[in-house]
Amino acid sequence: MSGRKGTRDCVLITGGAGFIGCNLAHRLASDGRKVLILDNLSRAGVEENLAWLQATHGDRIEAVVADIRHRETVETAVARAEQVYHLAAQVAVTTSVVDPIHDFQVNAAGTLTLLEAIRAQDRPPSLVFTSTNKVYGKLPGVNFASTGNRYGPKEALLAGRGVGEEQPLDFASPYGCSKGAADQYVLDYARTFGIPATVFRMSCIYGPHQFGTEDQGWVAHFLKRALAGEPITLYGDGRQVRDILFVDDLVDAMLLAQERIGSLQGDAFNIGGGTANTVSLLELLDRFPVLIGVKPDVAFDEWRPGDQPWYVSNTGRFFARTGWRPQVGVEEGLMRLARWLSDARAVPADRQRVAS
Repeated sequence: MSGRKGTRDCVLITGGAGFIGCNLAHRLASDGRKVLILDNLSRAGVEENLAWLQATHGDRIEAVVADIRHRETVETAVARAEQVYHLAAQVAVTTSVVDPIHDFQVNAAGTLTLLEAIRAQDRPPSLVFTSTNKVYGKLPGVNFASTGNRYGPKEALLAGRGVGEEQPLDFASPYGCSKGAADQYVLDYARTFGIPATVFRMSCIYGPHQFGTEDQGWVAHFLKRALAGEPITLYGDGRQVRDILFVDDLVDAMLLAQERIGSLQGDAFNIGGGTANTVSLLELLDRFPVLIGVKPDVAFDEWRPGDQPWYVSNTGRFFARTGWRPQVGVEEGLMRLARWLSDARAVPADRQRVAS
């Protein structure tokens, strides 16, 4: 493949109008970087994130409204990029079950389109790709027990440390397959073609600018429903445990990964709140009376495909390589998200574009 030269004048964030992308773009632009956002704005609410970014940072934020599958647009954007954060994705397990072909085209084929555009450059920009803990499936071989309002593994060492990168991959659900395929392509392009790239296998991220839905972004979804006085449906028995990570801590990790890409190239890292920041669905709801003054009505439904009874990240590998660890605890993080959601609801619709 022949090399290409471009004017490197920006950081490219695919999916940059989404929840994580918006927070990352805000941090980069606040530090004086020019940010190019490539996003098709298909997710409800993200146009508000983009408008807020542009109102806050002016010409430091440039947006291209396009799909990650559009090869020519992706190539043009990559040619300008010093660094790339690839966040654009179909993000819901439930949607992937309904339309597996679309899920594959966006997550796997879209990532391959981006990788080829990066490979075509004389100096390939460095890449951080956001994968998912769903690449480990339901953690086959791990036995779980229920204690009180939460599940946990019977193996004490695993319970104390969390899931490490040595856990065998076991893609579950079309979403797990498509993100897992993209995960492996990124690692292989780093190793085979020398692209400076690393993979984050992320647990549950939450924080401001998250428009959570029933299918994805459950922490924000629960808080939104509760603040609106609406009931919440739990799929399964609610004892499912996750390690939740506040978005500011994730942004710190992403910036560190770019800064140290030379030593991280070709490796994958589990990124989440770790054992210090775990919560079950039921435990989260139990916090609501103190957090926001209400506890919503709850209904239960069947387990959904690919749902894990318990998943907690062992972030030790990334800590050993970079010194990163989460700084925002569950109580503080939930309070900050609840405050943002409350403020956003209180702002009239015609002023929401500049709400913070």
